[in-house]
This record gives sequence, structure tokens and C-alpha cells, in this order.
Amino acid sequence: MQSATVNKISNKIRQWSVKKKIFYSLAVVVCLIFWFSLPSPLFKVPYSYIIEDNKGDLMGAMVASDGQWRFPEKEEVPEKFAQCLITFEDKRFYYHPGVDPIAIGRAFTNNLKSSRVVSGASTINMQVIRLARRQDRTILQKIIEIFLALHLQLTHSKKEVLALYAAHAPFGGNVVGLEAASWRYYGREPEDLTWAESATLAVLPNAPSLIHPGKNRNHLLEKRNRLLDKLFENGIIDEATLLSAREEPLPEKPHPLPTLAPHLLQWYKKQTNKGIYTGTAARLRSTLDISVQQNVQDILYRHHLDLKQNSINNACALVLDVKNGTVISYVGNVYDAQNKDNAMHVDIIRARRSPGSLLKPILYAAMMTDGLILPDALIPDIPTQMSGYVPQNFDLKYDGAVRASQVVSRSLNIPSVRMLRSYNYIRFHHLVTLLGITTFDKSPAHYGLSMILGGGEITMWEIAGLYGHLAQQYNQINRSHQNSKEYTSLDWTFIRTEKSQKKITQTHLDNASLGWMFASMEDVMRPGEEVFWQQFMSSRRISWKTGTSFGFRDAWAIGITPEYVVAVWTGNANGEGRPGLVGVRTAAPILFEIFEKLPPTTWFEQSRQGISQTSVCTQSGFKASPNCTSVQKTVPQSTLKSPQCPYHVQIHLDQNGYRVHDQCESPTNMHSKGWFVLPPAIEQYYRQIHFDYKPLPPYRSDCQTSSSYNEMEIVYPPKDARIKVPRELDGQYEAAIFHVAHRRNDATIYWSLNDEFIATTTGNHKLPFRPEPGKYVLTVTDDLGERKQISFEVR
Repeated sequence: MQSATVNKISNKIRQWSVKKKIFYSLAVVVCLIFWFSLPSPLFKVPYSYIIEDNKGDLMGAMVASDGQWRFPEKEEVPEKFAQCLITFEDKRFYYHPGVDPIAIGRAFTNNLKSSRVVSGASTINMQVIRLARRQDRTILQKIIEIFLALHLQLTHSKKEVLALYAAHAPFGGNVVGLEAASWRYYGREPEDLTWAESATLAVLPNAPSLIHPGKNRNHLLEKRNRLLDKLFENGIIDEATLLSAREEPLPEKPHPLPTLAPHLLQWYKKQTNKGIYTGTAARLRSTLDISVQQNVQDILYRHHLDLKQNSINNACALVLDVKNGTVISYVGNVYDAQNKDNAMHVDIIRARRSPGSLLKPILYAAMMTDGLILPDALIPDIPTQMSGYVPQNFDLKYDGAVRASQVVSRSLNIPSVRMLRSYNYIRFHHLVTLLGITTFDKSPAHYGLSMILGGGEITMWEIAGLYGHLAQQYNQINRSHQNSKEYTSLDWTFIRTEKSQKKITQTHLDNASLGWMFASMEDVMRPGEEVFWQQFMSSRRISWKTGTSFGFRDAWAIGITPEYVVAVWTGNANGEGRPGLVGVRTAAPILFEIFEKLPPTTWFEQSRQGISQTSVCTQSGFKASPNCTSVQKTVPQSTLKSPQCPYHVQIHLDQNGYRVHDQCESPTNMHSKGWFVLPPAIEQYYRQIHFDYKPLPPYRSDCQTSSSYNEMEIVYPPKDARIKVPRELDGQYEAAIFHVAHRRNDATIYWSLNDEFIATTTGNHKLPFRPEPGKYVLTVTDDLGERKQISFEVR
């Protein structure tokens, strides 16, 4: 059937005359030329990069590469401007096919009578073509414009033609397009313009080089008012609107454009392709909230005025919406017009900085997830040296031992390093990488144990995203009554897309441990408030953590609720440290002020899965042993495999409360008791703070002192230590302070080095020593014969 039809058509074509064949061939060629004559895209010009908030409100823009303010086109043209433009330029716009034959005829007659060009009869379609081609105005070019204007109407709707004109018409100076003109001349969106303002902008492209705000104002006013009169005559506006519109003044000097997110705008520009951009590629509809952004910017600036008195010149903040997985405020640096040399152009949010203590809560949750500790297990806090690394607490003090949850809330360094040593820094390096930190890009050995104290680098973008993911994971798993570990992970991008949501089937920190982590972070005392800040009705429940880098170069604060993550950084972009640049003093006040400007927040619900009841030792926080006084507590189920309490021992007492054993007392006269006993080095510091701590009772005088529990411990130097001792100005080596802890306050200790007696101490067992380089064996013996010995090396 089809073959017969084709043959029939072929035979008919063969019967055509040569002239007919030539005619139809030329017609086909003309149609093809016509169809492909319109370039795509029509306008090959650079556009201004602009950023909008989540509702489309303008937050910032930068001039195009050719020096013009030219915004990317929008799909819609405001009705007022469209009415003004059509009335002024092309009253039959909606009825002609791109070319107005009536206007052409009238123009031809008028030009013939005047012997010169007095009217061009250009429709809006023709003006769009002329703006795109930028050719001299000749009769030939006019014919081409007519040809292309017809084509434009065939391939574009009337609404699209208006949008093209509005985006590319000149409005005087370096202002191109309605949107740019509206912001430059009136400081607001085109949709918000009045009739008088719309009429002013409608007449400007007619002669932009001659008439624009700033000169020929009377001529401009006359043209605007004539247009307003015509709008009234056509019944588009009423008399009251006309009278009020005629009274409106013309715009004065150009308005500066908003600068609410300059660093984000620069980032977006870098992410897009280089070169000339067309369409909407240069327009970023972000997820930011303009009101939140303005509040955060104002808060940072007010605090900046105080901080710069201490030469702390920079600050930034990031606010994430946990539920929606979006960024609602992005202030990459504080702007100070009075001090433009303070590196305010640097986007600190994406800069690598030392995190200080911001990763301590992650380690706490990781150790519970892997069953290494219970939430309140005691962690040693004593002078510590590990392979030459000597961490110090911020206050240079020691508690002896603190609960793991307090390591987070008090941000103690020494217990944190000890926890990391137990967890393994190689393992922790792998964990934070899995959680989204890409800046730990060197080997784990490069960072070592200092990783937990800020020994690596992070960006605010990634650390805020990390905590945001954990909060979102906790919310979703906890609120679904399922045991599935599948949850929706959100990318902290600026453009909402379905592709940005993906299913994650593996979690690296269990939900119950996250709940205890958030609770420990809530217990941090807030700046400027009493310890019992929870009693204040206006206070919000916030999990938060501060961080201060070595040398006071970076001060951090990060806060988390089920709804928001707020991250704040203060410091100097050039890395200069300043006294007093501490997270709790400079960053935390900003954090809480930002939270006060956010909508009301809730608190994390208690975990509904992965929890269990177990007996916990009241004094040590470990799983209870037979020698402990214990209570039933709810703990993460993963922690049930943690060890039993190592700090309770069974001792034997006589009727008078002295310690005895079977070599000096009959078992029938002894009674056994569980006793909370810390190692001597820990006990020495612990009992100075915990006055309820009860040391071991002394042995009865007729009993031997042999015991399974040590009475003495060498605190410094540690076993097999390699000590680096610097020289003083006089060439002598500085003194190393050797330290031994003993349970008895009145004990006497005899010190020997390489089997050579060197000193005796009583009560306070600290001994200064100036060793020459070499290998040594330190031996200490107390007055009851207990002996300890360690080896070390001096370099």
C-alpha cells in the first residue's frame, strides 16, 4: 500500500515541467533558509550572575563580563510593564504575525512625504531581532528584520517575545533589561513597580542614549506622562490612578543592588562553566531564606564591631534546615565598609581551618557505637605523654578521672586523647571520612592523636553538614517505628532536586549513641549564663559544641536541634592568632543570638530503638562487677559488650576497719567488702576534687603489706618514653620534673637512676632532674619496700 502511494507521487513529479520543478525546489530552499535563519540561542551575550532566595527575591548580583547590568531573562513580564510597553511601542502586538502591515504602510507614506525617515514601524518582534543582531539601520537590514520577525513569531509565543524584549532592551548607561533597570532605578522587583514607574521604564529603551535618569529629565517626564495619558484614554487605568501617577517623581541616582550573599554568589560563579552564559545559567534560585540571611548578617556585623577592637577581623555563619536538608543562611564573611582590607572577600565557610574540639562528640558516639564505653564511664584525666605527644587541658588542670559524657560537655583534652588512643586514630580517620569530611586527605599517621584536638583541617561546610546529617538520621530513624537502618540522606545543596535525595542503607553511628551524644552536648554551660541555665524559661534546648584551635587562631561554635544546625566561626582569615579568641567567648554568643532569631525549636526525642537496661556501677559508670554498688540504667544496646568496672576490688577488713589478710588474721574474724579504688596517679588528682572519695583503709600494723593492688605509680616519665629536653640560654638542659603518686600522704620514696641513688622525697613526690642525652632506668622504692621501675630515653 505504501509502496504504491510512493510510486504514484514519483510518477506525478516526473510529469512536472522543468519550470515547475525549479519553482518547487526554490520554494523548498527558501523554506529551509527561513526555518534555519533564526540563530539559537537568539542572544549570545554575557549575563550578570544573580542569586535569589527560596521565594525568588533578589539577594545579590554582579555585573556581566562586558560591564553591563544584564539579568537573565524571566518567563513572565509584569502586567503593568507589558501594558505600558505595548501601548507605547506596538499597540497591535497581540494581533499581528510579528510584522504590522498597517504600521509599515503608514511609515512608508510618512517617510515619502517627509523625504526622510520619520518612522520605522518596528514591532516589538522586530526590535527583538534588531537587539539580537546589532546591525546598522539600513533598508536591507530592515527587510531582514521583517523576515526574521515573522520567523520569531512562528517559533515563539507572544509571552516569550515580550520576555526577550524585556530582558535585552537598553535602559540607559550600562543597564540592560527590565529587571536590572527596576533594581538600579527603583531598588525593587519589576513586579512591585507602580504605573508611573512602569511607564518610565517603558519609554526609556526608545532613546536610551539620550534619555535616562540623570539628564534630559524634563523630556523623560513628558514622554512618561504622555504614555500615562494614553493608558487612561485606552481604559487601562482610571482617572485617580492617572492623577497620582503623574505626581510621582522620576528616579534619582541609581540604587546599589542587594549584597546579602556575595560569597555564595562567587562560589556559584566558579561552579558554572567559564565563558558566555545564556538563558538562566547565571541565575541561582537558592534555598536561602532572605529574612534569616539578613538577621544573621546583622548579628555578625554587630559582634564584629566589638571583636575588631581585639584585631579579630573576620566571622562567618551557616544555618541549615535539618528537616528539608537545605541551607537557609550562608554568610561567608562579615562585611565592614570601614575596613575593606580585612580580607572580607574570603569565603571562610569553604576555607580549611583547624576544628579545635568539634570532633570530640563524634568520638564519644563512635566509642559507644562500638561498645567500648558506657555513656558515663570514667576516663583518666592525668598528666599524659604518648610517643612524645603531651596534650594539655585548656585550664592546665587535672581531675584525675571524669565521666565520658563530661569529656564532651567540658571539652577536656587529655581524656579525649586517651579515648582516641583506645578507639585507634586510624579507625577514627576512616570514620570521619565516611561521615563526609574530605579535608583529612593525608595519611592517619600524619594527624595521629592530635586529630581529636584540631590537628587536622575541616571546612565549616562539611562539619555543619556532618552534624546536620546525624540530626536528620536521628530524627528519621527515631520517629519511624521500624528497625530498618534505611533513611533519607540529604545533600546540603542550594538547588532543590529530587536527585539530591538518596537512600542510605548503612549508618556509621547507631541512633541510641547519637541520642546520648546530643544529650552530652546539651550540658555545656552557655556563655554569660549561670550553670543552671535550664531554669530560664526563655532558654532553648540546644546541643552545642565549641572549638578553639592551637594558638588562638580559630574560634568555633556549632549548635544542633531537630530543626536546625547553626555553625559560627570567628578569627582572622590570614591565620593570625589573638588572645581571647576562644570559641565560648567569641563564637558561642553569636550562635545563641542566631538561634533566638529562628522559629521555635523542639528537642530530640529519646531513642526508641537500640537501648537496653543494665546494671551500672554508680561510682565508675562502667558495667557493674560483683564488687560494685550498682543501679539499673538505660544505655545504648551496643555498649553492653563494654568491660566491667576495673576500679572496684574486694578487700578484707577486721572488726576495727583495718585491712588484713589470711596470713595475719583468721578468715572467721574478717569480713569482705567491695571498695572503689583508683590507680594512684588518678587517685592523687581525683580526691582533690571529689571529697567523698574514700582511700583504701591502712593495713593493720601486724599484717604484711603485700597486696594485689599497687600503692605507688610513676606518673612521669611514662614507660619507654622518649623525652626531648631543650637547652636554656646558658647552655644547660632544662629540668624535667619526675613525678610519682603514692596513696599514703606520709610515704617516703627513694629515687635511683641507673642504679645510682639520687634523692629522697616525702609527701610531695616531684623531683626536678637535668638529664644528659642517653638511656636511663628510673627506680623508686617506698619506705615499706614497694618498688617500681621504668626505662626511658632522653634526646
